[in-house]
Amino acid sequence: MPERLPAKQAADIAESEFAEIVHRHQSMVYSIALHFLADRSAAEELAQDVFLQLHSNLDALKSEEHMIFWLRKVTSHRCIDHKRRRHLPQLSLDEAPEPVAPTRSDDPFLANRLRRLLTSLPEKARIVMILRYQEDMNPEEIGDALGMPVATVKSHLQRSLALLREKLMRVMGPVPNEEIEGEATL
Repeated sequence: MPERLPAKQAADIAESEFAEIVHRHQSMVYSIALHFLADRSAAEELAQDVFLQLHSNLDALKSEEHMIFWLRKVTSHRCIDHKRRRHLPQLSLDEAPEPVAPTRSDDPFLANRLRRLLTSLPEKARIVMILRYQEDMNPEEIGDALGMPVATVKSHLQRSLALLREKLMRVMGPVPNEEIEGEATL
């Protein structure tokens, strides 16, 4: 029979494993929260809460993929809940903080404009766009994470892209479809 580790040593090992999990996934959780909330301190606080919740639910997660799915799902729901609870005055788009993730754009003006327009989308549509274009999740994965039918996810994506295209056209004139979809990577 293998020798059992003393409780303190076992706790230290579990703590270091959890610290490694946080280290691996903190940028994903923070990035989703920051893109949705557009507030660095709120995103940091929300990410901490998500990881505290993860710590208490760690035993229920079966694999690394399950953990990533769980983190995206909980972060998305927490973002929406946070926005609903806090009805503070909105910042002007010019005052909104820039996201930490570098843009993959050849046209920084267009990418910046799209980021600002993304904040004007309704909550559900915005989180769907963030999960699709930032986290590169397919509609089925997004539907699972948000608890919505795949058709609804696809509808949000189509309507959001059309709305972004329309708003851009008002400001900049005609923009090719592939340019908007390519820039939507946040």
